[in-house]
Amino acid sequence: MAEGKFLFEVTGVSKRYGSCTALEPTDLRIPGGKTTVLIGQSGSGKSTLLRLMLGLVQPDSGRVYFDGAELAPQNLLALRRRMGYGIQGGGLFPHLTASGNVSLMARYLRWPSERIELRLSELVELTQFPRDGLGRFPHELSGGQAQRVSLMRALMLGPEALLLDEPLGALDPVTRYELQADLKAVFEKLGKTVVLVTHDIGEAAFFGHLLVVLRQGRIIQQGTIEELVRAPADPFVTRFIRAQRNPLASVGPQAP
Repeated sequence: MAEGKFLFEVTGVSKRYGSCTALEPTDLRIPGGKTTVLIGQSGSGKSTLLRLMLGLVQPDSGRVYFDGAELAPQNLLALRRRMGYGIQGGGLFPHLTASGNVSLMARYLRWPSERIELRLSELVELTQFPRDGLGRFPHELSGGQAQRVSLMRALMLGPEALLLDEPLGALDPVTRYELQADLKAVFEKLGKTVVLVTHDIGEAAFFGHLLVVLRQGRIIQQGTIEELVRAPADPFVTRFIRAQRNPLASVGPQAP
């Protein structure tokens, strides 16, 4: 996907669960080759929007497009194999080793063993995961190692997009800080389209080329962190930023 184009397009998409509206009718375009961060409080609709983009849940109205193709039952599996997905805590299968978790889909698709081993070696180097950790089970891994395994699994098939839902939310502050830097380096090296969900404005500023702020199932502003700080479209944006650490500390000494 060429940078400057839109890899995901969401048009008029909404989602309800019973009497609860998780997402009001929403339009959003995700630029290719960039990191877009969906940010907001718990219950704002950010994770629902991510899952709709993945096709994990179906919209009540509207349409989701990936690389120009609408997500539909007849092509959903094929399109989802072009996306990598990671969640908070890693979401690893406890009965599989790290290697087994990472290579699960490749084995399902009957990749040759040589191809799987080559890809594992590439991913171990990319994520700085210890090679001798591939034979360990999830309960034998640290939180940071488990998250690296989750990232390797998301990258195994060489997806065009990475969609990550609070990938660092379950980690202690020191591990989270260290993994942030490593993740950003991976994003920059690969140049892939990344959509990341977080409630942490500092983390959003560190990763994001574009920040999308949601509240009560609606997008209330999109822009860079500087634009959100200097020209908030809604008083909530200012309150949300001020309630957390100074987000501009992550992007240089430009705070007003």
